[in-house]
Amino acid sequence: MANATEARSGAGKWMALTAALLGWMFDGLEMGLFPLVARPALIDLGVPSADVANWLGIITALFLVGAATGGVLFGWLGDRIGRVRAMMLSVLTYALVSGMAGFATEAWQVGALRFLAALGMGGEWSLGVALINEIWPDRSRAFLAGLVGAAANVGFLFIALIGRGLATYVLEIKVWLVEMGLPDSWVQYLFSSDNSGWRLLMMMGALPALLTFFIRLFVPESHRWEHERARGATSYWANRDLLAVLVGAGAACGIVVLWAIEMPVVIQLFGTLVGLAVVTGGYMFPVAQYLRRLSQSSSEKVEWKPILRLMFLAACLSGVALLGTWGSIQQAPSFADELAGATIPTARSDTQIWSSIGAIIGTILAALAAGALGRRVTYFVMCLASMAIIPTIFLTQETVGVTFLFLSFLGGAITASFYGWLPLYLPELFQTRVRATGQGFGFNFGRILAAIGVLQLGNLKDLVKPYGWGLAEVCSMLSAIYLVGLVLIWFAPETKGKPLPE
Repeated sequence: MANATEARSGAGKWMALTAALLGWMFDGLEMGLFPLVARPALIDLGVPSADVANWLGIITALFLVGAATGGVLFGWLGDRIGRVRAMMLSVLTYALVSGMAGFATEAWQVGALRFLAALGMGGEWSLGVALINEIWPDRSRAFLAGLVGAAANVGFLFIALIGRGLATYVLEIKVWLVEMGLPDSWVQYLFSSDNSGWRLLMMMGALPALLTFFIRLFVPESHRWEHERARGATSYWANRDLLAVLVGAGAACGIVVLWAIEMPVVIQLFGTLVGLAVVTGGYMFPVAQYLRRLSQSSSEKVEWKPILRLMFLAACLSGVALLGTWGSIQQAPSFADELAGATIPTARSDTQIWSSIGAIIGTILAALAAGALGRRVTYFVMCLASMAIIPTIFLTQETVGVTFLFLSFLGGAITASFYGWLPLYLPELFQTRVRATGQGFGFNFGRILAAIGVLQLGNLKDLVKPYGWGLAEVCSMLSAIYLVGLVLIWFAPETKGKPLPE
């Protein structure tokens, strides 16, 4: 494997960046894949049409919980065995497991496989961000953060284009596969009776497995992490601490179950609060134990409480962005379907395409703005803009036309801008010894909150239905979460112009 000297060379930096960007691109592909295929896949697997929305919420919530757990699990692994080796394992995990979903025979199997695939996806984000921030010079951080968010949205756009092409040319593709020699029974299996091709799209999720070979051969390890290992600091991580992460993951899945079955709301709310407390403690436990051992076993005095406070603050800042995204703008393709009905069969994919294009631009601009204006001011402006654009999309549009698609473009640019800001800011909060775990928790814990929000969409729609309201009003109401961000950001430290903590 390449050494630390190569990591600081031009070739080493670019190899690391290429691997990380490809990983994030496939992450975006994973996130955009299931919304495109969910309905035909679930119906093909025997789920009644009336229950599809509930299953979609449950599977999406499990995916988000898996990503949150993976961010902590693989972040811990990155701080323990190195960024590159852990990133290779995370990519391999989400690639292989995601591809297996194409062979599912029951809806619950899709949910379980999406959870496992998300473990690797959540880990890849935290590891890749840590790696490039530690290899590239400080002056490049803003631009690199923009590329991080843009790469994920390129994947989101890529799968939307593939889905649109498949829907348009499905018959031609089937004929081509038969002519290529693929047995007719296989072709029918891949495309199902409705010609949706959902199995084929899910199997494409295995493509990132090829990336692991590139990572193993060409990507250099972080010299900052190697310095920590040489000092012996990495030896204070303990495998037994991961039991707490498993307990936290179990509690997170328990929250999903609470809202997936019929029971009194009081029990659901109380169970959710208890579950969140267990998840928070379980996910933070490995870092707390590591810092305690480091402080007791070395001459270096380590203050662990400030680090845990920063982890919680990072989780809240990320939670605002993630809950806003998954609870509102991610529902825009479904809203487009409602508006268009059968008149525009590509309304869902068209909306996702234009939203993704906007997101690619928005993430880069947000990171550059944070580099120029400061982290806190930029986050504040993003929250304000998000609160304005979401109701504009959902409450002012009655047809899917040029105006709707333009607003989807703006909505993607504004609400996704946080994903250019977060990979810039979160690494600046933590020292090298806990960077992968700290930012992995900080970013991905917000997915737990997003999962709870996704599960409430159906309940909220039922709640407002007597007033003649629907998805549009619910998504607009959920945009109020950005009010929390407007206040919270002023309790966060400003890191503009400061070097990455050692």
